[in-house]
Amino acid sequence: MPLEVLNPFDQSLVCSLDYDEGSALEARIAGAHAAAERWREIPLGDRLERIREGLERFRAESERIAADVSRQMGKPIAQARGEVNTVFARANHMLEIAPEALAPDILPPLDDLHRRIEHTPLGVVFNLAAWNYPLIIPINVIVPALAAGNTVLLKHSARTPLCGQAFEEAFGSLEIPGLVTNLVLTHEETARVIADARVNHLSFTGSVDGGRAVYRQAAERFIDAGLELGGKDPAYIAEDADLEFAIANTVDGACYNAGQSCCAVERVYVHHTLLDDYLAGAREALEAYRTGDPLEEETTLGPLASRGALDFLEEQVRDAVGRGASLLTGGARTPDCAGNFFQPTLLAAVPNDASAMQEESFGPVLPVLGVSGDEEALARMRDTRFGLTASIWTSDQERAERFARSLDAGTIFQNRCDFLDPALPWTGYCDSGKGSTLSRYGYLHLTRRKSIHFRTKT
Repeated sequence: MPLEVLNPFDQSLVCSLDYDEGSALEARIAGAHAAAERWREIPLGDRLERIREGLERFRAESERIAADVSRQMGKPIAQARGEVNTVFARANHMLEIAPEALAPDILPPLDDLHRRIEHTPLGVVFNLAAWNYPLIIPINVIVPALAAGNTVLLKHSARTPLCGQAFEEAFGSLEIPGLVTNLVLTHEETARVIADARVNHLSFTGSVDGGRAVYRQAAERFIDAGLELGGKDPAYIAEDADLEFAIANTVDGACYNAGQSCCAVERVYVHHTLLDDYLAGAREALEAYRTGDPLEEETTLGPLASRGALDFLEEQVRDAVGRGASLLTGGARTPDCAGNFFQPTLLAAVPNDASAMQEESFGPVLPVLGVSGDEEALARMRDTRFGLTASIWTSDQERAERFARSLDAGTIFQNRCDFLDPALPWTGYCDSGKGSTLSRYGYLHLTRRKSIHFRTKT
């Protein structure tokens, strides 16, 4: 049976693709391996020039690619275009820092010894990319992997396989065939690729359970893996926050991409003196979203990518209300609708042990709890098994620094949320994963250290 992708807006068939298997899959793995042996010998400057050519190919198809994103996973077209633009912003930054990040570390001379540390390619990088940001998640790996001298096998989500095709078309044959190879795989074939001795590194974005499964497989071969597994990211609205600004940004942080973001704002703690005003403003902002066809410019909230997500979100709402929370708006799927639409939802007085405060929602749900002050907020924020990002909304930088020291998360924001800066490493604590993409640390994760120790005189 082929892979069939359904449009989450109207359940129409987007595409039907054959799986890679057998001799065809073997040929594609072999091609990536052979390309890696050749590509690593090309000087860095030439590699970077070829990658820029690939980006221009991608740019030439950007409108089609954006529309394919909307049709496959429901992202409103304006947001899909924004994601395309982010591809170039991240790629360009990683290319700009490549010469410095990949340069050898030269140690001081010592007794006629020459010592340096080279950052050498790993070989073939197997990139398992998620559907929620189907362009920028893989570009975080593809560009630095290629720049470092690796090749990439790209297995995109079953919900967004056309994005994998777009990357192969843009980067697959930059002078050497097989630099980026798109694969359409079953779970069984994915496991076989991870087990293949020609695969040298694994990069996975997805669920915690999925991360555990692929990490166990990688460990069998002693290859490293980068895992980005999501979060339950908290926001604290301190008593001195710019409330109007905080409301606008935390609501957007909860609902952008229909809340389907690993670093979405998923729980909000509000100082009790601001709680009523925060809830009133958040409700107004949530009720202003416009749902509809994601290909229409006016749509601001698209359908969820998965039909099953509707059941999960409704159960989170029931659990919260059953524990004493108040449902202020939303709380259910849009009735009698072919699309996977979930109403923007505001929950107040949500106990910290409720599912909506502990388990990743991945939908437009904003659970809120009032707190007495900084210490209670910090304790509530730390009560989690995740650690991707956290945001503190305050004009007091000393307060923000105190929270940054005490919170175990990969990124701590002050007066910002739901954003990746390519100059900073994207990383997580606890069940949010391991490793880093972006920044110079992304290059360290996609290379291997080689020590050069030469005695120059005997």
